[in-house]
Amino acid sequence: MDLSIIIVNYNTTELTLNCLQSVFDIKTHYQYEVILIDNGSRDDSISLVEELYPQTILIKNEHNVGFSRANNQGIRVAGGQYILLLNSDTTVEPSTLETMINFMDIHPEVGASGCKVVLPDGLLDKSCRRGFPTPLTTFYYVSGLSKLFPTSPRFNSYHMEYLSEDAAYPIDCLVGAFMMVRREVVDQVGLLDERFFMYFEDTDWCYRIKEAGWLNYYYPMTKITHFKRGSSRGRPYRITYEFHRAMKLFYDKHYRSKYPFWVTILMYAGIATKFGLTVLKDQLWKVAKRADSSKRTGKENTKGISPGQ
Repeated sequence: MDLSIIIVNYNTTELTLNCLQSVFDIKTHYQYEVILIDNGSRDDSISLVEELYPQTILIKNEHNVGFSRANNQGIRVAGGQYILLLNSDTTVEPSTLETMINFMDIHPEVGASGCKVVLPDGLLDKSCRRGFPTPLTTFYYVSGLSKLFPTSPRFNSYHMEYLSEDAAYPIDCLVGAFMMVRREVVDQVGLLDERFFMYFEDTDWCYRIKEAGWLNYYYPMTKITHFKRGSSRGRPYRITYEFHRAMKLFYDKHYRSKYPFWVTILMYAGIATKFGLTVLKDQLWKVAKRADSSKRTGKENTKGISPGQ
């Protein structure tokens, strides 16, 4: 088996079916398998997958075990020379798998690679080629200096916008929405760290891969489309919490022992402040949305129209 494609599903019926359709529409001489891990979905996604794509290998969890643990379940049963983490909210191009496997075959020094990831509007998903979030890089990003100086290698070392999105080069970090990893690398550095429920698990994996002497490579000669959330406003509290918890976990794991205590204090304070502001912003947005909804309903009722009409 050349490639094992691992997809995690959680209540995303339409997105998952579109993703699978794009994968199975691919014509390639490489052999690949698709492993779908369901994290306790309550919709009809699994029954439809079983009906429409019976060739899919299914792993069904009773509840949501998180992104890292679910992917690890797939990796453990995967038989491919390469492992591809693929988000359920993506669609691949007809040439994507062929192009990326060819690249990995020709470049044995590359441990993990990712293609160009674009949003539905055609713009680049900036998370597909990133620098590691060192304390200084994080400061430049959070303070807004990266936006003020987008072409500066120093100030914009996180999203790396000073580099062409159409050129290929080694980078620090790929995105788990599309990340192809050599089996040899997985055997060497280990699986995803399951302490990361969601967020930063891909960053942590890339960090360990690079530390082990492999290259992480951005190769934009093919692309996928990522149908991620158009806005993070109003997102559930759990998502906000897990993002900031993962940020702290990554810092503690890779940077805390390398910096003086005052840097750690500043990092913790920054993470806590960002978490608080994000929660406040989301709550205010929800309140405004409810108020707007009530206002519209009131106007309808004054016109003799019931909300159900």
